[in-house]
Amino acid sequence: MKTERKWDKLAVDTRQRMEAAAKYIGPGKQVKKEDTVALLKAVIRSFDRVNIEGNNQKQADFLADSLLQVDPSEINNLHMVQSCVPLPVHLDMFEKGIAKKLDFAFGGPQAGRVAKFISEGKIELGAIHTYLELFGRYFLDLTPRVSLICAYEADREGNLYTGFNTEDTPVIVEATKFRQGIVIAQVNKIVDKLPRVDIPADWVDAVIESPKEFFIEPLFTRDPGLITDNHILLAMMALKGIYGEYKVKRLNHGIGFLTSAIELILPTYGEELGLKGECCTHMVLNPHPTMIPAIEAGWVDTIHCFGGELGMEDYVRARSDVFFTGPDGSLRSNRAFAQTAGHYALDMFIGGTLQIDKFGNSSTATANRVAGFGGAPNMGCDPKGRRHVTESWLKCGQEVPNMHDLIGDMPRGKRLVVQGLETFGEGRAPSFVDKLDAWKLAENAKLDLPPVMIYGDDVTHIVTEEGIAYLNRAPNMEVRMAAIRAVAGFTEVGIKEDPAETKKLREAKIFQTPEDIGVDRSRANRDLLAARSMRDLVDISGGLYNPPTRFRNW
Repeated sequence: MKTERKWDKLAVDTRQRMEAAAKYIGPGKQVKKEDTVALLKAVIRSFDRVNIEGNNQKQADFLADSLLQVDPSEINNLHMVQSCVPLPVHLDMFEKGIAKKLDFAFGGPQAGRVAKFISEGKIELGAIHTYLELFGRYFLDLTPRVSLICAYEADREGNLYTGFNTEDTPVIVEATKFRQGIVIAQVNKIVDKLPRVDIPADWVDAVIESPKEFFIEPLFTRDPGLITDNHILLAMMALKGIYGEYKVKRLNHGIGFLTSAIELILPTYGEELGLKGECCTHMVLNPHPTMIPAIEAGWVDTIHCFGGELGMEDYVRARSDVFFTGPDGSLRSNRAFAQTAGHYALDMFIGGTLQIDKFGNSSTATANRVAGFGGAPNMGCDPKGRRHVTESWLKCGQEVPNMHDLIGDMPRGKRLVVQGLETFGEGRAPSFVDKLDAWKLAENAKLDLPPVMIYGDDVTHIVTEEGIAYLNRAPNMEVRMAAIRAVAGFTEVGIKEDPAETKKLREAKIFQTPEDIGVDRSRANRDLLAARSMRDLVDISGGLYNPPTRFRNW
């Protein structure tokens, strides 16, 4: 017997919510800022899955502050699904009882508080994801019922301009709207005509001109004045021993002073090595200001960005051959597409970490900080779904001695995953440890797994001031661990190094010192930097780069 079933329950529910909110929504879907809390109370129900757009950089902060003002006896137990939780208000909602469950990717400055709240039972943790993993779940089992997003401008019909910092907005809106959800946008300004339409009005239910511009963080700016000789030594080794060795053209740089140093010696040391045109031609990264000298020197063909970077707007607009820009001339960033390129199209990821264990697993977690992963694991892994071939990918795979044990005589390449760090980091904390703090954090915060950023079997190279460990050339775990000990310096891992064993590793080119690869330590100084200050970056950009005030010392 056929049972009568309703197939539009989501649409009916959404219609009822929007009918309750209709009195607050005017022409052009505009809502007065003073009606924002009432609007949220009309469209959000207890136990809803809610996304507050929280990116690496731009934040829907006015909507977050407004949601915090609802009465927890009326709206509670929300399940927050968002990539980042960097603002205090993101956690205040759990303290107040409005939210209960969290699925996220990156904690940023709230990492310590996330761990504390999990331990105290204030946060029920779903999982710590990578960005792509979380975005994928938006379209499966973590679709937001209501999403609170942000954009630079809206027009009188409700179309949105996300512009320079589009970041996560498209993926959030598409997942929410096409599953019958509700999308509410805060914008800095409502105008008659947008520079371009990034999100069509049909996908947006309400627009609020916020009382102040949304918060945005210049997360990817590194002052060249803070780059040390040690950073430059590591950068020289990376360029000569890895970039040049594998002819890496397609890559991502993590944030940090090592990769900034690499970017700043491309036009000097890199050109001396003859690598221009051979390396760094296609990149996936935010518009790092420290890339300006290399771009001006003609190193880079293409850069696609996860998000923007404050102060780089005019420079990017004037370099549209390099950056992806819209018809209006401003940057089009998109975290989902950049992460997809980072996962499947790159030949190398290079970045830093806080700790590496004796097996090569790395983590940015400490005992009481749930920092999350962000996008590093998507780029810092060997994507098994990759099928296209490049010279560097193939060479790295051909050097893996046990590949035959895994797939017989079938040829296959491998992503280069490089961890670059000094053996002792900030506060003289050892970078190499017998056991990651992630284990203790998992115990303290009641996590199912220690939060490992990059697993050891994905790491192909480690660069320290001691040299380079070519882990992809190690035939087994015993040799792999010996190579890690060789680069670990005077840490608890490094002091177990056996000189006779290390000598054999050098002969086999599994471990190489700077001298082995022809890097002259005496040249590792700031004279090699193409720009030595923020002012130099401005000058090299022809005045197009406009650093935020906090980076200006002139």
